[in-house]
Amino acid sequence: MEKSVSNRENDQYTVPNLEKGIVVLECLALHPEGLSLQKMKNLLDIPQTTIYRILNTLYRLGYLLYDEKAKEYKLSSKLLTLGFASLNEHNLLEIVLPYLREIRDIVKETVCFGVLGSEKGVFIEQAQGHHTFRFVLTPGKPFELHCSAPGKAIMAYLPVVIRDRYLSLMGFERFNERTITDREAYLKELDKVIKMGYALDNEEELSGVICIGVPILNYKGFPCGSIWTSGPKDRLTPSVIATDAQHLKKVSKEISERLGHRTL
Repeated sequence: MEKSVSNRENDQYTVPNLEKGIVVLECLALHPEGLSLQKMKNLLDIPQTTIYRILNTLYRLGYLLYDEKAKEYKLSSKLLTLGFASLNEHNLLEIVLPYLREIRDIVKETVCFGVLGSEKGVFIEQAQGHHTFRFVLTPGKPFELHCSAPGKAIMAYLPVVIRDRYLSLMGFERFNERTITDREAYLKELDKVIKMGYALDNEEELSGVICIGVPILNYKGFPCGSIWTSGPKDRLTPSVIATDAQHLKKVSKEISERLGHRTL
């Protein structure tokens, strides 16, 4: 049957390789156990060299995992960050907002919520603190991953392959003498975050400002966001930090459990 004029016009605005890439992703979604290049060639009507290029690109960007021993590819959790924008952001924000206000009323400082963006973190919402002097952010504002509390909290819990991609994009900009500017030192800092269950920005970006951040984990243990509190160091003393961190950890656990996360 001859194509209609409208269909022929639509064909002019398609991207064949993008369509093939989506087919590859959908095929892998149907085989969560993983597939080799040869198996994918047998399943799909796509040339092997094209499939290989697509797989290599998706792996390089962090959307796929590769089992060197089995020679198989499988989807990574990074795709969740894309689905978050269309499926989960509204629901997650609805879940998080009451907790932001609850924590704000306890710690009195501004409490924020943010997620992972393409290269940095992205601030989403806040509950403003009760103090006359408090921090106020604009939705959509990016935050650094190497020196911010939410950045460290998210990075610490990322799968290694995805974390490595973000590390490759990080310039480790120095803001002052306390800023971590070395990859190895940063990885040690992330180990500390795992052990403590929370992250600190100890005046690493803004002198005189301290932040405490915790991750929000979904049912797969993927850090789909972070909540954090910020305040001047004269109010956030070591004892206050220790207390506030416990409040944040408690709320993080409650939100994560509502998202299906279970601690083993």
